[in-house]
Amino acid sequence: MMKVIESIAEMAEISRQVHLRNQRLGFVPTMGYLHEGHLSLMRVARQDSDILAVSIFVNPTQFAPGEDFEKYPRNFEGDQVLCRQEGVDILFYPAAQEMYKPDHKTYVITDQLAARLCGIRRPTHFQGVTTIVAKLFNIIQPDLAVFGQKDAQQILIIRRMVEDLNFPVKIMVAPIIREADGLAMSSRNKYLTPDLRTKALVLNRALREAERLIQGGEKKTRIIEESMLGMIRMVPEVRLDYLAIVDSNNLEPVAEIKSNTLIDLAAYLGTTRLIDNVLIT
Repeated sequence: MMKVIESIAEMAEISRQVHLRNQRLGFVPTMGYLHEGHLSLMRVARQDSDILAVSIFVNPTQFAPGEDFEKYPRNFEGDQVLCRQEGVDILFYPAAQEMYKPDHKTYVITDQLAARLCGIRRPTHFQGVTTIVAKLFNIIQPDLAVFGQKDAQQILIIRRMVEDLNFPVKIMVAPIIREADGLAMSSRNKYLTPDLRTKALVLNRALREAERLIQGGEKKTRIIEESMLGMIRMVPEVRLDYLAIVDSNNLEPVAEIKSNTLIDLAAYLGTTRLIDNVLIT
């Protein structure tokens, strides 16, 4: 039977008991409003865990002023149903005042990695992400945690944090889950009007075009970028934030495609910001 835990002290005690029983604790951190993408992470975690914990916490510190913290979609009742269906053992659902005391002063920063790609437009975003993930790791003490490939920069930053701060957590990555028409699943997709949702499909088409060119032997990133930009610019409702072809190990731009090249993009449709990527292995 799934336990819903709201206090840090109770969550930490349950984790302690799990480890005393020599059970392996898997963890999936989320901001709720769960969809098939989140559920796929739970399934990956479950395969390598005795006990599965999921957190639902809309983290205020990763939203800048004017971003969508207040209107970020929430549906805790529905999320509980989905978690139970997936066999989640522990659902950690703390309040903001439980996670951040009024005099909170400490943040985790990953310097250069957080200043690129999404970090250019959202300079405090990853500071909020690493801080909350570090707090959750300290509270829950998982043996493994699963994140989605859609948040490619976030994964790299969290892996660096885990390595640099010696967290004993195995970081696992699950593939992007897409709608039938190719749109990457996101809680923010609900913001899109039917027309903008159709227009958003150009992002996936551009990534598929990049893959087609690479499979055809094209290596020069300048040519690939130009082809992708040409497709995206044909849809004026899409305001590109960035399109980057980088080394997935350090987010440095590359002139030619090689192993572990990340093709990453972010764009606005109306006020909704979407991200997507493809990893060339």
